[in-house]
Amino acid sequence: MRRRRATTLITVAIEAPRETTPPRLPLTMDLRGSPRLPKMPVDLYYMPLSAPCRSCMLTAKAVGVELNLKLLDLMAGEQMKPEFVAINPQHCVPTMVDGDFALWESRAICSYLATQYGKDSSLYPSDPKTRALVDRLMYFDMGTLYFRFGEYVYPVMFRGETKANPEKLEKLHEALGWLDGYLDGHEWAVGNSVTVADFVLVATVSTFEAAGIDLSKHKNVTAWLARCKANMAGYEEMNAKGAEDFGKMAREKLGSS
Repeated sequence: MRRRRATTLITVAIEAPRETTPPRLPLTMDLRGSPRLPKMPVDLYYMPLSAPCRSCMLTAKAVGVELNLKLLDLMAGEQMKPEFVAINPQHCVPTMVDGDFALWESRAICSYLATQYGKDSSLYPSDPKTRALVDRLMYFDMGTLYFRFGEYVYPVMFRGETKANPEKLEKLHEALGWLDGYLDGHEWAVGNSVTVADFVLVATVSTFEAAGIDLSKHKNVTAWLARCKANMAGYEEMNAKGAEDFGKMAREKLGSS
């Protein structure tokens, strides 16, 4: 008896977010490609001052995912509300809820969005070595680049110190120098195609610029930043204003303009 040929399409179900009860929505997925986008938006708990939140917003824009943005005022302690702690016991932003799947840590969210909803693997490459380079830069951003920025500005912005430590600024420029070297010889963070590493790094570096950090001696960084501003979908909407608002706060505390 002849077997019927298997179709290349599968129908799966997407659960509605917890706070709503619409019917389950079908999502059609081609076995040879990525899932089509869900009809329901993905929730993102965020604060626009946060560079990690903005990196997720840029990634979502790149893959065409509609975000249901849920603003949390961390200064007012809204992240401690029981309904949010029930979603994320670490009560941090960004936090994403996609159906019945909750995720926090911005770099994990960026990787998930690119893998789940990207039209191909270019944003988060499937090649193990290329993906490792993307991951390395995201870890570099978390553990070194943005960390050193925080070490420089946070004591003055949030911990009551009256003057920034110039040695911390030197350490930040050391990290920027490393990034400048990583960018040498190609247009984007990893090779000549945009990846999630670019979204993560640009949210960070644009915040530096807005805060008055002089980037001029890092020529590869400034050229790359200009490309990001000119070419990234939704750059102004998703990143520029939040970076400038954070930068304004930082400049007022640091005494620069």
